[in-house]
Amino acid sequence: MVTDVVTMFGGSGFLGRRVVARLVQQGGDVRIAVRHPERAGGLAQGGRAGQVTCIAADVWDEASVIDAIAGSAAVINCVGHYVEKSGASFDAIHGRGAEHVARQAKAAGVRRLVHISGIGADSDSASPYVRARAKGERLVADAFPGATILRPSVLFGPDDNFFNMLARMARYSPVLPLFGSGGTRLQPVFVDDVAEACARVLTDETTAGQIYELGGPDIYTYRDLLRLVLDRTGRWRPLIPVPFVIWNILAALAAVLPNPPVTRDQITLMGQDNVVTGEALAFEDLGIDPTAAADVLPRYAGFI
Repeated sequence: MVTDVVTMFGGSGFLGRRVVARLVQQGGDVRIAVRHPERAGGLAQGGRAGQVTCIAADVWDEASVIDAIAGSAAVINCVGHYVEKSGASFDAIHGRGAEHVARQAKAAGVRRLVHISGIGADSDSASPYVRARAKGERLVADAFPGATILRPSVLFGPDDNFFNMLARMARYSPVLPLFGSGGTRLQPVFVDDVAEACARVLTDETTAGQIYELGGPDIYTYRDLLRLVLDRTGRWRPLIPVPFVIWNILAALAAVLPNPPVTRDQITLMGQDNVVTGEALAFEDLGIDPTAAADVLPRYAGFI
């Protein structure tokens, strides 16, 4: 059971909210460190009075990181961005930002550090996002040798941006485009399972310095996932292969938009399998039986 102060960087995000809720259930005091504390106010209403607090912090601003970590026994870094914006590059967030958290956690005498990365982190990847994830892992391990690194696959849950997006496409589009032939393999992982993994890591000293790859129990091709969504929504749509060269052209044209619907980096990611390699530890090593996507999808609001 977690009973000490845990600082959560990115605690208002999709995964971060679940981790906060899990730690609160275990009785821990949670400090949510986010750039906009006012947006995380609802999280502070959970648990007993004063159990959850919010503080302004930006992983790129090392002084704010120091203030957020002060007095903490453990730190979890859930900060993540999938689209680069001004002042929030992949390197700034996943690379140097992660290093700032790890370095200051070590300097403050923090007992445990959990760093959220992603399956497939590779310094030689064609994807700037994946390269930044790999750089972040390396910098974190150097700055805080006992850090535990969690690499989840594609996260899903009732308010995710993945299956809900596919459900919206199935509802409004007469056809569903595939990335290439749709053969890219994915291993969607339930967000609550990853939150449980974070909580268990904090209470198990043997996890220090380890890397865990977290994937769901089933591996799907992208085409299979679209078929699963169509089945659960009771719809039929033709699945149309779209060559990656066409996707890259569309992404280049969309790059001028403030919030492009698709980026070239996302296209690159969709050309790479996102599955557990078997070379690292996994859910079973934490005593967790991962939840199947097919069991959770019927509970989504977008699937009713």
